[in-house]
Amino acid sequence: MGIRSYRPLTPGTRERTVSDFATITRDTPEKSLTQSVHRPKGRNNRGVITCRHRGGGHKRLYRTIDFRRNKHDIPAKVATIEYDPNRNARIALLHYQDGEKRYILHPLNLEVGTTVISGPDAPFEVGNALPLHRIPLGTTVHNVELTPGKGGQIVRAAGAAAQLVAKEGGYVTLKLPSGEVRMILRDCYATIGQVGNIESRNTTMGKAGRKRWAGRRPEVRGSVMNPVDHPHGGGEGKAPIGRSGPVTPWGKPALGYKTRKKKKASDALIVRRRRRASKRGRGGRNA
Repeated sequence: MGIRSYRPLTPGTRERTVSDFATITRDTPEKSLTQSVHRPKGRNNRGVITCRHRGGGHKRLYRTIDFRRNKHDIPAKVATIEYDPNRNARIALLHYQDGEKRYILHPLNLEVGTTVISGPDAPFEVGNALPLHRIPLGTTVHNVELTPGKGGQIVRAAGAAAQLVAKEGGYVTLKLPSGEVRMILRDCYATIGQVGNIESRNTTMGKAGRKRWAGRRPEVRGSVMNPVDHPHGGGEGKAPIGRSGPVTPWGKPALGYKTRKKKKASDALIVRRRRRASKRGRGGRNA
């Protein structure tokens, strides 16, 4: 697992870096676990663009991932580690003893040939899935459920990991990758270990075309538009935006504006709020 760079023969390869794909052991996916999925390209059911800057990109097959890990007490052997174009993490193909095959997120340091298992009595080893109340304090976990039986919904990105810090009553407390400390029902399942491909965040696109391959269309700064198209537009030359702060094309604050609902039910479960992201981390442009 590492980063591979290119010789600077063109402007697009000068800064471009990619994963070295050293952990990949198979090039083609398991056919029974793939399906074709319609790509909405940022449109709603009427074909109207509701999310800008999406469309195009390379064709993909969706790999069906087992986020529930509900095949309890049946050992499975890790057969392959594969690339998934739909996420930045790698996926591992499991061959269960009863003949079934399933994909899971590939945890860091899980090798081909290793046996994994899920269930309340599973051992505390990387790749095994257990209820949160059966996992020792201080353990690193990923693919965490928020509702028992629904499947993992959080801590699924490459390199992500949460730490179990407390148990009390019907809840356990997790420290999430964002810095948020949150209570989760004790019967929710989680997988032991950290999600693999931790170097994913250090890759550099290098050129606009690589963004297009990923299905991302160009973003245009509001300050170079006309006033009819964006609140930042208009003026002579390189004019300032003319407002106290940057706004979206529809006039809403663009940076630092909290969009979470005021009375969200899960507020009662949050012990400490997440760290506030920097403007640079949010893509701090003149929207």
